[in-house]
Amino acid sequence: MSLKRYQNELVVLLAFLLMLGAFLYKNGQISSQAEHAITTKQAVSDFKEIVALKKIWADKKISKKVAELEKLIPPSKVTWSKKGKKLTAIYEGLSSTELNKLISKILNLAVVIRQLDIKKTGSSYHVEFKCKW
Repeated sequence: MSLKRYQNELVVLLAFLLMLGAFLYKNGQISSQAEHAITTKQAVSDFKEIVALKKIWADKKISKKVAELEKLIPPSKVTWSKKGKKLTAIYEGLSSTELNKLISKILNLAVVIRQLDIKKTGSSYHVEFKCKW
């Protein structure tokens, strides 16, 4: 008999709990959609970057650009070893201007630099460079 007395209050309480549950569900769905949109946008930008890097690295002219490194410095200062798409170059007795030209050329190439050691002895520089593409 006690339930009949509080029947209206129980209906209001049940409606309030149902409304609270629906609100929490809707909030969760909106936040998950926003999170999904952010991850999708990040994935698309990563994909675009990968495609751009593939285009740069698939360039057939990279071998020619790497070969220009040998001609940039006088042959007496260069020890050159190129096997396939791997290069090992040792430059000895470089002046500061030659070093600047060489390093700026190396850093503008689309290659994977495996090793770049620069050592200063007196006023000359010793550079050891390994890369692949």
